[in-house]
Amino acid sequence: MKLSAIIGLLAAAPAALAVWPIPQTFEQGSSNTQAHWINIQTHGATSGIVNRAIERYRTIINNEKFLAPVDYNRGVLATSGTFGGLTVSVESTNEQLTLDTDESYTLDVPVTGQATLKAKTPFGAVRGLETFSQLVSANGATKAIVNTPVHIEDAPKFVHRGLLFDTARNFYSLASIFRTLDAMAYNKMNVLHWHIVDAQSWPVESKTYPELQKNGAYGPDMTYSYNDVQRVIAYARDRGIRVIPEFDVPGHTYIVGQAHPELMSCLNKQPGWDQYAAEPPSGQLNIAKPESVAFTNKLIDEYAKLFPDEVFHIGGDEVNRQCWEEDPDVKAYLSAHPGETVESLLASWYAQVHAHLDATGKSAYTWEETLFKSNFTPSPNTIMQVWLEHASVEKATAQGYRVVSSNYDSYYLDCGHGAWLPNFDGNSWCDPFKSWMHVYNYDVTANITDPEQLKLIMGTEVAAWSEQIDETVIDPRLWPRAAAMAETAWSGKTDASGHVRTTDEVASRLHEQRFRMVSRGISAEPMQPLWCARNPGMCNLP
Repeated sequence: MKLSAIIGLLAAAPAALAVWPIPQTFEQGSSNTQAHWINIQTHGATSGIVNRAIERYRTIINNEKFLAPVDYNRGVLATSGTFGGLTVSVESTNEQLTLDTDESYTLDVPVTGQATLKAKTPFGAVRGLETFSQLVSANGATKAIVNTPVHIEDAPKFVHRGLLFDTARNFYSLASIFRTLDAMAYNKMNVLHWHIVDAQSWPVESKTYPELQKNGAYGPDMTYSYNDVQRVIAYARDRGIRVIPEFDVPGHTYIVGQAHPELMSCLNKQPGWDQYAAEPPSGQLNIAKPESVAFTNKLIDEYAKLFPDEVFHIGGDEVNRQCWEEDPDVKAYLSAHPGETVESLLASWYAQVHAHLDATGKSAYTWEETLFKSNFTPSPNTIMQVWLEHASVEKATAQGYRVVSSNYDSYYLDCGHGAWLPNFDGNSWCDPFKSWMHVYNYDVTANITDPEQLKLIMGTEVAAWSEQIDETVIDPRLWPRAAAMAETAWSGKTDASGHVRTTDEVASRLHEQRFRMVSRGISAEPMQPLWCARNPGMCNLP
């Protein structure tokens, strides 16, 4: 058989659409379209976000010489049409990025001629450009778009597709944060939950209390200025990613004591820190002191202005009662107020702080313990981040709260490396390692059938707690496992027919996405030997 005939047979055999996350609906043909140069332009009204996205993707696509591992020996495909450029149009140029932002888009790529990308907002255009970039592959000295014509109509299943990024336990440079935001955009994730401070360090500038950063940063070269924060927010926004800060109170606050020990309880109890905190160093804001409320509320005022998002994470996890029960000020307060307890004092403290946050116009985002492990009743506008068990999703939505799930058993990507306490040779509390299959198989809607409760599920969020992570290893710890969550949060667990996607079915596409991320400078870890990636299904357990 002649080589030309073999190439013709290859061209006539369409493969499944290899886009990650998989679009909600798509149609494709059996032709291949040649592309010498990818030109992208706008039609009608546009915006800075759209223009900058076009420039980014024009550069990515034209510089990329990407070929999926499964196509390693496909040769040069025969083409029957020529790409005539991509025209991008948006109905609205509004660049406000909120919980309600429309990210939908429609993409049409004909066999020959002009392709079109239509979106209602600039952020839908950003998502569509990422999809389009994944349709283009290397083809000899040029490029090709396979299986044309292609028609895609796409929109996210969930409004919250997030990553918790912990820059307090170990410091991350701006370059590593920007790189992470790029990788998130390649997977259509839209929330960076910036866990910016914790017990170990306070790297972010405070103009209200400058002594927090001065005394609490790991060093003068491990800080975030106001300008740094604004650069991260702007970089994220260009990629359709909201930045939600977390200032965890009243627990996890030892570092505050380095500047204001008078506000603290159980400050760095050694030895025996485990009686007072989930991890060292111990220290919690003193809930018997009105000054701790005033301090927290001033921080809220400051950082609610620095971070423009409508949601503000206020922590509330892992507070330790013994810390307060043994505190002299708490004991004196309770002695002077018969009938009150640590629980009632904590509920009052929460009430004052949450009321102040509500008054700023922000929605409180808080860990589930605030609802389930205290006597405080959060306002109905509060978003619950559940992590202890999947049943918390059902319990919180049953009470009318919006929910984001970070179920530790599926979504804590730092787990699986053993304990980090040097005198304990054992597993960490959340081992084992969460494989990409385990991440993908988690269903945030499982066991919930009430339509009203399902509406309250905002989405999911993987977590990268940084006890054993810093910027030298963050890429392989996150990717491609975070991409597995990203697809289920964007596309849902089922296709249009109701079929539940399996890890076997999606593995080849995720291989392709992983190799694509590597080609774009993201050091995503391998899923299997390359031989397996090149031969889908042949490494399955019989």
